[in-house]
Amino acid sequence: MITHPPTVFIIDDDATVREAITLLLEHEEIHVQSFASADAFLSAYHPDFIGCILLDICMPGKDGMQLHEELKQRQSKLPIIFLTGYGDIPQSVKAIKAGAIDFLTKPVTRVKLLASIRSAFLEAYKTQHVAEHHQAILSRIATLTEREQEIMTLVVQGYSNKEIAQHLHISFRTVEIHRSHILHKTGAHNLLDLVRIAQEGGLSPSEI
Repeated sequence: MITHPPTVFIIDDDATVREAITLLLEHEEIHVQSFASADAFLSAYHPDFIGCILLDICMPGKDGMQLHEELKQRQSKLPIIFLTGYGDIPQSVKAIKAGAIDFLTKPVTRVKLLASIRSAFLEAYKTQHVAEHHQAILSRIATLTEREQEIMTLVVQGYSNKEIAQHLHISFRTVEIHRSHILHKTGAHNLLDLVRIAQEGGLSPSEI
């Protein structure tokens, strides 16, 4: 679960812009970290960062679009809001297609900036929730023995206990016991639950 507040990571080579936005956001009691370049941010970057990035496009060295691409390669979960004084429609379209959630031009109004950041925070929380849910599923599946995982893949394909017993050369009762353990360990209440858990956990199917 998220136990610390989200942060806006400002990346802009213009110190005046960084200071002005920092003051504005701190006044709203929003946590802020600012960086003068893409490389400075990457030096501090950690995959567990929660919040969003307010990113200038035109910067010396690595520009905003290049940083965005690198973060995508690192599978960063931080939503990106582009902020630039040189924006135009082609840049805006390119940025949104690349996965940015907003594209703002300087000077941006307080209301518009805060609205965009709050939307980004909501997106960040949603992404984090999905990641935590997926990790919980993987942790449950990891508690299964090799035999239980083998039986689970057959169960979710619709094979009966009798068919599984014949295929694995074990007793019908043994399959029942394993199936009970699988439901308990995964937290599944029924077959539909088990199918969903297997799909989300990437459990490889078996074929009889």
